[in-house]
Amino acid sequence: MDTTLTANALMAEQDKRITETISQERGRLRNFIRRRVPDTNEAEDILQDVFFEYVEAYRLPEPIEQVGAWLFRVARNRIIDRFRKKREVALPEMPDEEEDGHWLDEVLPSADAGPEAAYARSVLQEELFAALEELPREQRDVFIAHELDGRSFKELAAEKNVAVNTLLARKRYAVLHLRARLQTIYDEFDL
Repeated sequence: MDTTLTANALMAEQDKRITETISQERGRLRNFIRRRVPDTNEAEDILQDVFFEYVEAYRLPEPIEQVGAWLFRVARNRIIDRFRKKREVALPEMPDEEEDGHWLDEVLPSADAGPEAAYARSVLQEELFAALEELPREQRDVFIAHELDGRSFKELAAEKNVAVNTLLARKRYAVLHLRARLQTIYDEFDL
């Protein structure tokens, strides 16, 4: 009988801690989700999912360290899940024929397509800049000059005293690396 009372007291204490945490974090977490999900009902569903997962995780033997950070990480994952693709769509190829084709215009969602697309665009841009740092300097320089600065290959070739085909090849290798690196992120969003 003492074991039953102890277990009940433990459950009551856990319930109290869970309730306190939910009360403390609800407002901040709701605001975090609402900034990223425009539909109020959907945002509330995500919030409830996060708290449901918290209750389940809290009851596990392993304690959650830094509960606030854990809740925000779970919320971010739920928001990303919302964008997750039903089917895989490969990132667009860089057209070989068009020397002045801009790959980023094809890959990044339009900034005018609403808050969901804007969020997807910001996540992809963060990953893009991280992936650019992984490129060899020559490939990175050509990619940035052409895609971000809008400079033509002819202009770059004259400036660097390098053949246009060499610059095209460098950009092609950069695009191949970036496409492979960003494919996972791209697959997570239903654009």
